[in-house]
Amino acid sequence: MHEGGCLCGRLRYGVRGQPKDVINCHCRFCQRATGGAYLVETLFDKPDLTVIAGSPKVYDHVSEGSGKVIHVHFCPDCGTKLFLTFERFPEIVGVFSGTFDDTNWFERTAETRLHFFLECAQDGTVLPAGEPVYPAHYWQGEGVPSTPQVFDAPVVVDEDVRRAAIAFGKTNRG
Repeated sequence: MHEGGCLCGRLRYGVRGQPKDVINCHCRFCQRATGGAYLVETLFDKPDLTVIAGSPKVYDHVSEGSGKVIHVHFCPDCGTKLFLTFERFPEIVGVFSGTFDDTNWFERTAETRLHFFLECAQDGTVLPAGEPVYPAHYWQGEGVPSTPQVFDAPVVVDEDVRRAAIAFGKTNRG
């Protein structure tokens, strides 16, 4: 079991197994939720996460994209956000990866690491070569995957890159 927790230590969790995916989400929700350029979110099957100590509070947020509720689980004492559950994807949980005790324990490969919402990525963000990058969400609709871009060389995000991502997304629906 790999453990993590909040800043004050009152809320602790553990996960079993490797994450299904490692999402680098550049959407505005994730930028606001983290206060950073993007959220690194490790996805697990819901039964693989266990709250070990404490009891999280939950903030429900309606997604601007899907209209479905995102449940943000956080420490009621220090406010640290620890994990997300989703109305749209009820079988999975997304862990705020920076809250793991060892933030480097899980594998990061081109097959498991994905970048979402390139159309919202902040200027100066570097996108790696050889990894799937999506203009918006991986799922453009219920059960309909989007088509990723894969860059041959690292790309530094700017307005031109965002515009190209939006155009790519409009012409490459899955």
